[in-house]
Amino acid sequence: MDLRGKQIAVLVADQYQELEVWYPLLRFREDGAKTFAIGFEAGRIYSSKKGYPVTADKSAGEARAEDFDAVVIPGGWAPDFLRQDERMVNFVRDMDRAGKLVAAICHAGWLLCSADILRGRKATCFKAIKDDLQHAGASYVDEEVVVDGNLITSRQPTDLPAFCREIARALVSRSVGRQAA
Repeated sequence: MDLRGKQIAVLVADQYQELEVWYPLLRFREDGAKTFAIGFEAGRIYSSKKGYPVTADKSAGEARAEDFDAVVIPGGWAPDFLRQDERMVNFVRDMDRAGKLVAAICHAGWLLCSADILRGRKATCFKAIKDDLQHAGASYVDEEVVVDGNLITSRQPTDLPAFCREIARALVSRSVGRQAA
């Protein structure tokens, strides 16, 4: 799909799940989007659960909803660190309030809970945090990808093709909608 002109933030912190960071970063670049790894500090290297590095392009303090079309929140243990930083929580909340795409996979639902954007919405996640999403007000569904308005969620790394396909589809349909207006 043609994603030229789109800007996508991928949140990163130590203990991220490798595929859930790199698959979207590279997949959307291949489609022409500009992807940015957003960490606590720009230029800092974050290590995955297996030690694979990713360097943050921008800091959480630099990330503003008006600069991005979508945010992708990967899983692993990183979301537990991400949700402890109010800048990350506010960025996700601001993206949602602006109607921008918020996409979360696996344990990333933890950050959605902390941003308080799940009430009355349908979502999925890794089964170990299903109760957390439900307590935050989500209607949990066990499906590879769930789309509820601007919120896109998936369960695990094997769901990445469907997850990224729905993100790309949503970004393209939003572009078509803007051109028609």
